[in-house]
Amino acid sequence: MTRKKPIVALIYDFDGTLSPGNMQEFGFIQAIGKTPEEFWKMSNDISMGQDMSHILSYMKLMIDEAKEAGISLTRDTFVSFGKHIRLFEGVKEWFSLINDYGKRHGVTIEHYINSSGLTEMIEGTVIAHEFKKIFACSFLYDSSNAAVWPAVAVDYTGKTQFLFKITKGILDISDNTKVNESQKDDQKPIPFNNMIYFGDGETDIPCMKIVKMFGGNSIAVYQESDIGKFKTARKLLRQERVNFICKADYTINGEIYKVVTTIIDKVKSEDEFVKLQRKIKNKAI
Repeated sequence: MTRKKPIVALIYDFDGTLSPGNMQEFGFIQAIGKTPEEFWKMSNDISMGQDMSHILSYMKLMIDEAKEAGISLTRDTFVSFGKHIRLFEGVKEWFSLINDYGKRHGVTIEHYINSSGLTEMIEGTVIAHEFKKIFACSFLYDSSNAAVWPAVAVDYTGKTQFLFKITKGILDISDNTKVNESQKDDQKPIPFNNMIYFGDGETDIPCMKIVKMFGGNSIAVYQESDIGKFKTARKLLRQERVNFICKADYTINGEIYKVVTTIIDKVKSEDEFVKLQRKIKNKAI
């Protein structure tokens, strides 16, 4: 399959990568009368006590605590909480900035979320429309539109499945057939070497490692004020699990912009090289 333009997929974790903290901490936890420390301790205690997934634990706790506080957790409620999520410097402008760069250099840019956070809250952010697909946790709703059960729970290993969906152009979360079908690399809409994965910590390691292993690029993002995150990023680089580490600054003057635009240039050059090689080869046939 011949592509007119190479597609570069920018795949982002959310909490700690695009936003300085967990999304539940920007309104929801305060609304139920808890501190972030109290909420996450409760969630971790449930998880450890019941030998339960940490993701399912926090989702169950959100439903229980909202009910206790008299809050109706509808899809609209989640979206309204999402409107208060803070973003790192430059994130709001990042997408048009990098899209324009890709357009000027003959590359199509696509953005994806791959997160253990909540789809509904991400949909409430000002950047939600920038993503081709948000792969994240979500709830099942009853007839009154109230959250009653986890519909999708995405843990650190579960994230990896979405990389394989993206490379094959599959946007349906429930699909478990097409994603397992064999497909040649040159027939995939987005080969792994055209992927850039952004994450902030150890829960992103499987995705970072897979993208890097298959020829793509992984970036560990850290907050300058968070020594722990910086140490984690440095460790990931030393262990060769990521290609780059960058401060969470998405402005045109930030290191992330320089790294990503350089990767885009590399993808474009390699695409032109392959096309030239194919053209010369066809002449000899």
